[in-house]
Amino acid sequence: MTFNSMTFNKKTLASSIALAATLMATGAQAQMSDNEVRIGYLADLSGTYRDLAGPGGLEALKMAVEDFGGEVNGVPIDVFSADDRNSADVGATTVRSWFDQENVDLVAGMVASSVTIAVTNVLEENNGLGIVSGSAASSITNEHCTPNHIHWVYDTYPLANGTAKAVVEQGGDTWFMLTADYAFGHALEADVTKVVEENGGEVVGGVRHPFPTSDFSSYILQAQGSGADIVGLANAGSDTVNAITTASQFGLTQSGQQLAGLLIFLNDVHAMGLEDTQNLLLTTGWYWNMDDQARAWSDRYFDRVGKRPTMVQAGVYSSTMHYLETVAEAGTDDPETIRAAMAERPVEDFFSRNGHIREDGRMVHDMYLARVKTPEESQGEWDLYEILATIPAEEAYRPLSESQCDLVNN
Repeated sequence: MTFNSMTFNKKTLASSIALAATLMATGAQAQMSDNEVRIGYLADLSGTYRDLAGPGGLEALKMAVEDFGGEVNGVPIDVFSADDRNSADVGATTVRSWFDQENVDLVAGMVASSVTIAVTNVLEENNGLGIVSGSAASSITNEHCTPNHIHWVYDTYPLANGTAKAVVEQGGDTWFMLTADYAFGHALEADVTKVVEENGGEVVGGVRHPFPTSDFSSYILQAQGSGADIVGLANAGSDTVNAITTASQFGLTQSGQQLAGLLIFLNDVHAMGLEDTQNLLLTTGWYWNMDDQARAWSDRYFDRVGKRPTMVQAGVYSSTMHYLETVAEAGTDDPETIRAAMAERPVEDFFSRNGHIREDGRMVHDMYLARVKTPEESQGEWDLYEILATIPAEEAYRPLSESQCDLVNN
């Protein structure tokens, strides 16, 4: 499959929208490459990030395809998947082979930010399209933006603006950062440091740990020795679980310090239990029990998977449906046309409130500040969060005025 050149600017946007409108207005026959819509799901299926996206995210994608009827305008939808093993080389090589051998139309999933940045370079080289649902680094639609990908669920900017700002406002003035030593961790550390300092706090120290890490003993001892009020965890998945477990074993919170989980997922809290996680503040892009729409979809997911979905898994479904709806309306799977047309359609569904796709590829939507419930407050196994506040879409994400993205500045 060969795609046309994909230079995304205002003229391209206008011409792409015009093409999509023409196709819809004339009722043209579907112009699908290879007479199929082919979606490749790339994620960590067996390692550190398995539970927050992994096989559950693949099931969410399949749910979307099934709910859509398994075809677009009479053309079948084919779904395939691969485990990137949290390796940028594996991820990039896999996606190259998908272009060469599988004629992929959309790459979905993508979790580890280092993998995502490598893959988005491949997407740009091959004039393809990807929707990032699992990665956190805000740089993915900032200095690493391309005209070939969209970032859907969350990133480090609202995580910092939500959790770090709330903690400083509650008196957590001095911070020690415990950071995963790769793109995601670095981005989150930088965003948190900026928010802490802008709100009158200070980062007094920090340490970066390899990704992934099983033994956090020395890092927690350094955090204790810093005397900081707050120990910020700029990591995710099993790294966060191991860090919190080790902190509990070493009596960190009992000695007066507080943990700030800067990227906490539902599965993390469920795995550790409310006894160890109660009253943690966190920022999330979505919660399964936040309203009737979310609960209705989550019940269907639970019946299928046996677990409540994370925000990433919900985001995979939401982004896949938005993509398929756009392809159906446009009558083509041409990536340039679809990328532009997706940005013209608002994103309002069980996942997103006040959502839309900006020119930098960031899907902005409302985010939420939450608190982990105490064991006494919880009404069931998955009743884990209390939503404290809504962070409006336009306040949650990095303003375009601060963007380093070429798609914005050119």
